[in-house]
Amino acid sequence: MKVAYFDCFSGISGDMILGAFIDAGFDLEELKSELKKLKISGYKVESKSTMRNAISGTKVNVQVTEQTAERHLNDIVEIIEKSDLSDSIKERGKEIFRNLAEAEAKIHHKDIREIHFHEVGALDSIVDIIGSLICLEGLSIQAVYSSEIHVGRGFLECQHGTLPTPAPATTELLKNIPIYSKGVESELTTPTGAAILKTISKGFGDIPKMKVKKIGYGAGSRELEIPNLLRVYIGEMNDCEYEEDNVILIETNIDDMNPEFFDYVSEMLLKKGSLDVFMTPIFMKKNRPGIMLGVLTREDKLDEILSTIFTETTTLGVRIRRLERKKLVREIVSVETRFGKIRVKMSKIGGQIKNTVPEYEDCKEIAVKLGIPLKDIYDEVRRTAQETLFDEKRAT
Repeated sequence: MKVAYFDCFSGISGDMILGAFIDAGFDLEELKSELKKLKISGYKVESKSTMRNAISGTKVNVQVTEQTAERHLNDIVEIIEKSDLSDSIKERGKEIFRNLAEAEAKIHHKDIREIHFHEVGALDSIVDIIGSLICLEGLSIQAVYSSEIHVGRGFLECQHGTLPTPAPATTELLKNIPIYSKGVESELTTPTGAAILKTISKGFGDIPKMKVKKIGYGAGSRELEIPNLLRVYIGEMNDCEYEEDNVILIETNIDDMNPEFFDYVSEMLLKKGSLDVFMTPIFMKKNRPGIMLGVLTREDKLDEILSTIFTETTTLGVRIRRLERKKLVREIVSVETRFGKIRVKMSKIGGQIKNTVPEYEDCKEIAVKLGIPLKDIYDEVRRTAQETLFDEKRAT
């Protein structure tokens, strides 16, 4: 599996991400060609080799050549949706801008629809965000990981006046992500850089086990006492190894709540972004029967999940454990069946297909629509998926 690891020893910004990918070998002309699919004008992309503290890197400049009006989230979403970009770039691009808008809305106490983007709504940031996704797809990178993020300190000037570093929007975006400051008096991490990394990175910490094939350095604009560079490692993770990530396990024992409520609580927790919700029958003090509610989640969802548990259940406290998780490589594919296209989750080990599981909701929808037993649809889709996917594997 091809992966990228961002070493953010001097923070991260949109133009530094582009610079790192160009420095690692992505063709600038290909980037320009793909950006034309946005169907917007008024900008120019240039790159040049530069030095930062005796280390060579690539500086990418996105020059805005036409003055444009401030944009709301809906305006940017419309630009992305009307583009000729791939569906995956469109979805990730919209997610990044939604994360930005949510952060700005919380900081300014406004509805997300009222937020108009200033710095991050300008053409250069649209190009930075979509350009970064173009590079990821063009380099066939399947997973992204990141180091802890250096954020700097001090103050910065923007359209809102003088703000502390990191900017409030950056701080909001980086909640539950490991950050640090070594005393550099500068804005090292921008809202655009934070939003991109928050959206695309699967984990933050030490570099994963990988065989590094390429290294790129993206240069920031200023000369600092440390090398103002973003380093990206691009390489391969052994398909024989499991995927690894970090999750949080939340547990709480409940013996005084209407059991009927657990269905609703479980549904709400999953909607808030839990990875899994499960209930275990237990006996508590004085042999009272109870339920141990367990929730798996990620760091960035922790606060919201805790709020939901305390709001929707009768618990007075929870236990929290941070765990390492190993899992099979998984992929969602669409399989053509006699019922139409059905999504199937495919897991692999050592590059070989281990299991295929039809998407329950897709099968359920077909069962209700056609009046066919759900188990019959599930079994047939699974059989078709195995025949199709294993045949494709043998053909390659």
